Amino acid sequence: MDLRHRNHVSVKGHGPSTLVFSHGFGCNQAMWNYLAPHFLERFHVVLYDLVGAGLSDLSAFDKTKYSSLDGYARDLNEIVDAYAKGPVILVGHSVSAMIGTLADRFAPGRIAAHVMIGPSPRYIDSEDYVGGFKHDDIDDLLDTLDSNYLGWSSAMAPVIMGAPTQPALSTELTESFCRTEPDIAKQFARVTFLSDNRHDVQGLATPVLILQSSDDLIAPVAVGEYLHAVMPNSTYCLVDNVGHCPHMSAPQACAAAMDSFLAPWAVANA
Repeated sequence: MDLRHRNHVSVKGHGPSTLVFSHGFGCNQAMWNYLAPHFLERFHVVLYDLVGAGLSDLSAFDKTKYSSLDGYARDLNEIVDAYAKGPVILVGHSVSAMIGTLADRFAPGRIAAHVMIGPSPRYIDSEDYVGGFKHDDIDDLLDTLDSNYLGWSSAMAPVIMGAPTQPALSTELTESFCRTEPDIAKQFARVTFLSDNRHDVQGLATPVLILQSSDDLIAPVAVGEYLHAVMPNSTYCLVDNVGHCPHMSAPQACAAAMDSFLAPWAVANA
């Protein structure tokens, strides 16, 4: 299958290195419109929709393949191989930060760096880990999603977005959630919120920028601190922002932190 059609791949920009932007649950590549244009004059930029999201080919969705994040990670590596040039930096929001981690693990040395925005390797608390949710919380969330996806989307998208002074962003995210095919969204929600990628991030040697909101219901500060502690080449940046989507609600702060982190690749081979 043609990758450009399958994942609605969009290639823009000019530069010696490639930024590949990968969106989170319920989102699509349009959510990068507030951040990605900042880099077009210095980087080759690749945007795409996860299969089942946005304008991807819904016929490509395979329940078995996408029963774990592995299927999405292998798709990402195919996109990198087909459309990236030079050093590759993965920019992943939320669950796509873990998809990027897996892609890195599957092809060691191919990825030069990661920018992880609101990442979480596990959403459920355990004895020695704070993910932000009890197991019962996630079960209730998934049960509600199963019984009334559109109602869940309308209620949860504004909470996830936060950004109380920017109501248009909540509307944009709600509309994205509601456009997602419900059965696909339900499966992806289970894959996302029940995942545990702590063993994948531990000891990851690739340089990583962790961008985290100071007030995020989905990925609390403790999660960012955990990731910073277990990834030896990580840089941690706490963005003054309410909500799980700082690339939309605080794009200038995200761009400034990324500019500093990405400087070595923006000039490489120039």
